[in-house]
Amino acid sequence: MKKTIFLDRDGTINVEKNYLHKIEDFEFENRAIEALKILSDLGYQLIVVTNQSGIARGYYGEEDLEKLNNYMVEELKKNGVEITACYFCPHHLEKGVGKYRVECECRKPNPGMLLKGINEYQVDIKNSYMVGDRQSDLEAGIRAGVKPILVKTGYGKNQIPNLDERVQTFENLYEFATKLACKN
Repeated sequence: MKKTIFLDRDGTINVEKNYLHKIEDFEFENRAIEALKILSDLGYQLIVVTNQSGIARGYYGEEDLEKLNNYMVEELKKNGVEITACYFCPHHLEKGVGKYRVECECRKPNPGMLLKGINEYQVDIKNSYMVGDRQSDLEAGIRAGVKPILVKTGYGKNQIPNLDERVQTFENLYEFATKLACKN
């Protein structure tokens, strides 16, 4: 069993930009690369789980997302950070078009992407976390049985009044990583 950090992408790893899909618009959150290196050095496998309703809405395609995710993974690899997997949900029940307008188990707050990662990568759920900037990220983590962590980047500052008592809050991914390093 492997301890794992599940990570939302937009607003957690990279700066939140509506419907981000172009490499030239991608920008890591402040100290996010350092944070991911710390987590990796602590022995956590890193799995990205991201809702991508821009695909459902027809703003960009799955190929665009794959290119962007590959870019992010390669940039992190240059800095000694290995991303184990990147899962995404391209669905949206109300705003989706065509085959993407479905109710699914993968769109957070549903835990489908996390459960897939748990099954595929032998995740030790008792020693794993879900880090995100939205209530839906936290709820997906709770439903999957991992510890929910809110970062105040992206939409995180607006989520604080709605928090479940199980949720720990940090200014950003770097603060979470450094505090976790102190525990280990």
